[in-house]
Amino acid sequence: MSTPTFGFVTKENLRFNNPVLIQVLGICSTLAVTTKVLNTLIMTLAVSLVTAFASFTLSWIRNLIARRVRMIFQVLAITFYVVLFQLILNAFAPEVARSLGPYVGLIITNCIVMGRTESFAPANPPLISWWDGFTSGIGYMMVLLLMSLIREPLGFGTIADIPIFPKEFAGGGNNWTIAIMAPSAFFLVAIFIWVFKTDLLKKEAAAKAKKAAPPLPAGAAVAGGAR
Repeated sequence: MSTPTFGFVTKENLRFNNPVLIQVLGICSTLAVTTKVLNTLIMTLAVSLVTAFASFTLSWIRNLIARRVRMIFQVLAITFYVVLFQLILNAFAPEVARSLGPYVGLIITNCIVMGRTESFAPANPPLISWWDGFTSGIGYMMVLLLMSLIREPLGFGTIADIPIFPKEFAGGGNNWTIAIMAPSAFFLVAIFIWVFKTDLLKKEAAAKAKKAAPPLPAGAAVAGGAR
């Protein structure tokens, strides 16, 4: 089996096989951390880097791991990078670390991370595995950041904790409390999935119709021009 190209992997993870919009993975953190843009950015960056480096590590040592213990090595590799990221976050951004709470630790069991390290990394070289893990995380990041850019302004009147509305809105009790509740995130992600999949289905149908259309006879264009 040939190694996937970087372009193919990028298109798959960002669009055609997006982990949230197509595979519907990582939904727990999608509902929980998207109330603030900064928290979302840190969380999704953590997922991207952990997935990338865990995939790289497991791909690098894939020929040394017995199949019956591969899951143990996967969890160890993911845990190492999650703990490393958590220590860095506690040291340099303690407020964000407290705000995210247990969600950084739960990256260890994130379906996106487990899925890429199980399905892609063991069968491909380290560099393309790193890129696959990173772009999977970026595909996840794109959706979550878009959600947080809707939820935070409506719920808190800010973007990245910077006020964007007049004080009367931001502090006068006029915020949409429902925007920072889990149901709003559930409906938002459902709308995103619906719109995204509808667009993909339309494009696929158009491509199939174009492919199925019978070609014009060789002399048809010439004859039509002669008339």
